[in-house]
Amino acid sequence: MFKPGLISITFRQLPPERIIELAVQAGLKAIEWGGDIHVPHGDPKRAEEVGFRTRAAGLETASYGSYYRVGNRHVGQGEPMEFERVLETAEALGAPAIRVWAGDRGSASADEEWRALVAEDARRIADLAAAKGISIGFEYHGNTLTDTAESAVRLYRAIDHPNVRSHWQPQTSLTPEQNEQALRQALPWLANLHVFQWLPNLRCPLADGQEEWRRYFAAASEAEPGGARYALMEFVKDDDPEQFLQDAAALHRILAN
Repeated sequence: MFKPGLISITFRQLPPERIIELAVQAGLKAIEWGGDIHVPHGDPKRAEEVGFRTRAAGLETASYGSYYRVGNRHVGQGEPMEFERVLETAEALGAPAIRVWAGDRGSASADEEWRALVAEDARRIADLAAAKGISIGFEYHGNTLTDTAESAVRLYRAIDHPNVRSHWQPQTSLTPEQNEQALRQALPWLANLHVFQWLPNLRCPLADGQEEWRRYFAAASEAEPGGARYALMEFVKDDDPEQFLQDAAALHRILAN
């Protein structure tokens, strides 16, 4: 069973209070808070405040979207990021998971040394997070080692750590059939799904992809039980709150089926 939720960076322009209001209005159950703007890394006081407001509204914190790049410990254009600061912030927020990226280069340009370095750092941070009761979740993302299903599975097997999971999302360059196959390959590690409906370079209403998403959720339901899982809405057409509410209604219909 997937709980419907929202990734806060969907509305980077809005404060946490407004995002919480929208999530409640949409009938969602959880929010993943982003570390780039809403809950900055290394600011546990801010994290505690946002976590309290989330729970007070009857919502859960699904994850902490850290953007920590496993293997090189930096984000963006070389800004240093120590995982210990990320973990401290996630703990203050009350997040059960930390979302990370698998390095800063795609699988096609990654050599064996780089892959080994990413796996080593993943085991390190997975151990640190496990001590706090927090899991690590790799987002499927371009220009990282999860840019293809095959590379992602290879990475998970190399890491070989029980505290490492997958936050899967479809690729716009693949057909629904190909995305379903990629999702099935991730099932042994599956945690959350990032839910959106895009064509290449075009955001669409989620209702346009209802059949595709029913297919994905049917496949995801075959994963072994492993704690709470969330279906997290990410990005909407025109960054429009009204479109978000319509997309949330579509997500509820999809999950109901």
